[in-house]
Amino acid sequence: MARKQKHEDHINHEAWAIPYADLMTLLLAFFVVMYAISSINEGKYRVMADALTAAFGGAPRTINPVNLGQHQLQGSDFDRPSPIKSGAKHGPSAPSPAPNPTLLPALASHMRTGTPINVTDRQAVQRAQRQLGNIAARMEDSLAPLVDARLITVKRSELWLEVEINSDILFDTGSAALDASARDILSKLAEVLADVSNPVRVEGYTDNQPINTVQFPSNWELSAARAASVVHLFSAQGVAPQRLAMTGYGEFRPRADNLTAEGRNRNRRVVLIVLADPSDTGSGGDAVKPGPDAPITDEGVATATGAGPGRANATP
Repeated sequence: MARKQKHEDHINHEAWAIPYADLMTLLLAFFVVMYAISSINEGKYRVMADALTAAFGGAPRTINPVNLGQHQLQGSDFDRPSPIKSGAKHGPSAPSPAPNPTLLPALASHMRTGTPINVTDRQAVQRAQRQLGNIAARMEDSLAPLVDARLITVKRSELWLEVEINSDILFDTGSAALDASARDILSKLAEVLADVSNPVRVEGYTDNQPINTVQFPSNWELSAARAASVVHLFSAQGVAPQRLAMTGYGEFRPRADNLTAEGRNRNRRVVLIVLADPSDTGSGGDAVKPGPDAPITDEGVATATGAGPGRANATP
């Protein structure tokens, strides 16, 4: 009888693939869990994005670039930047910087007011200065007692005016409703603004005292509602709605230290930003409209003389 031949056991040369697949599965699960619990550092992301934008010659996307630690982002289009708050609600804070003149075109485009002023055209800038100076003088004359009491401050710049109004003379605590005296004050400003065509941005600010009501869940809603109340009054008083814009900054751009009552009083404010009007070629904010017999210059602008007090000659 023939001896039965013994067969050799088959060796699986691909057995390594099983633990390898298990390892890949575990690594995938690990990275999915890490991604799920991770969070983006918004400050670092904005710094990197603005740095890349500045490096490739683009316009900045924010008025106030972000500070990260002690190193601040530098750029030709950036004004003094203010750091991101660490979350603390108390402590001294530097005043928020005024907008950089190089950002005026961006502000004007956001407000959809037409072609902005070319800041390289010195004649246009000088005309804007004269026009804004005329508007500022009329505002100061209309509200002289409040200006003297420092409840209203008018600050001049080359291409905009900043009119700061203490909110305590406009609104009650925790309210966005204008009382009769506040309407009288704002009506005087609206009377000046209705005669010109400058874009106007209304900004609302509060102190750091928390608010949590059905109408105002936070200071953001309160500051925005106060700015909206001013915008609605201006529109009702004859200021063209397309010239108006509003925003609320809440407690996050203080002028002074919120630790003191005086500082909190300064931080409760409404600010009007009156931008230069690129379409105004006159020397003041109250240019005379051409009459039927007024002579027309080569540039198509009527020249009026002898306009009287408070009226500017409309010359190119």
